[in-house]
Order: sequence, then C-alpha cells, then structure tokens
Amino acid sequence: MHFADRIPGVALASLILILTLHGTALGDHGHGPAKPVDSVLRVAVGEMAPDFTLPDLAGNPVRLRDFRGRKNVVLSFVPAAWTPVCSDQWPGYNLITDLLDQHDTVLLGITVDNTPSQHAWVQAMGGLKFPVLSDFWPHGAVADEYGILRSSGEAERALFVIDKQGVLRFIDVHDINTRPDLVLLVREVEKLD
Repeated sequence: MHFADRIPGVALASLILILTLHGTALGDHGHGPAKPVDSVLRVAVGEMAPDFTLPDLAGNPVRLRDFRGRKNVVLSFVPAAWTPVCSDQWPGYNLITDLLDQHDTVLLGITVDNTPSQHAWVQAMGGLKFPVLSDFWPHGAVADEYGILRSSGEAERALFVIDKQGVLRFIDVHDINTRPDLVLLVREVEKLD
C-alpha cells in the first residue's frame, strides 16, 4: 500500500491545500515572482533545437529527431512533479490536444523526476493526453543542454515551440510560480501553419 493510499481523500486534499497556501511546495515559493536565477539559456529562436532521447512513462525512448519532417513539437518543462503550479499547468494542456493535432503538433512534457514518480503523479492528475518524459538520468541533462537547469536540480518552467524542420520558433522561460498563458501558446502554434 502506498503512502497516499493510507490518507483519506479529504485529508490528502487538505494537506495539498495547506502546502499550497503556505507556499512550502517546490515551485510555489510564495515569495512573489521567481524568474530564472542561475540558469543561462543556451538556445535561441531560429536555431536548431538540441536533439535528445528520453524515456516515456512506459520506458520507451522518445527521440526529438523522430518528429522532424512530420510534426511540430512543443516541449513543456516543469520544475517538479507533485507541485501545485505544475499539477495545474499540465492538465490544462489536455484541453488543447485536439487543436495541437489540427496543427500537426505534439506536446512533450518533461521533468527531472524519475519515471515511477511521474507515473504516480500523472495518475493522480487523472491522466494526460500527451507523453511525459523523464530527464532524470543523467540528472537534468536535457534541461541543462537547453540552458534551463537550476543549480538546485530543478528545471525552469519553460516552453519551446519547434517547427517540423527542428528549428526553435518560440521560447518562454517563465516565472516558476505561475502557469504560462495557454492562449499565447496556441497563438505560437498557429503561426507554424
């Protein structure tokens, strides 16, 4: 039996609410804006997106290069599983998966967490309609290659829009305490047509 299975639903919800309100959860520091502090972006709009291979929740390798010539790609990096803002951001993308499909675009969610933790988190969120990839080992290597790995080991909250040729078309390294604007992301994807 998992720890979360031993906590009644109401008590678990109360615990999450308390952590959220007190800002003690990672990625929700409660101290106002938390812009990138010590990461240095290593890519720019107009450049080729660095290629990578990361495991999905089933352990299958997902390669960025495999989408080249076939699909546009949105990379959504979030700081950590189980945190309030991240747990709010990713389920919101379920609302736009059909729209992304209409624009030949796939969204890939990436965290530096290990696959078992990601799997449990995705289940707790009620499932996601897009692949979730683990940048756990070597720890944060992809986030570091893109220049969004903090010295504390989390990735910045960041979005990268990549066209079918593999070129970066939009980058948003976002305040770690807030969700990126869904409408802005949709507009950037629509520009790829």
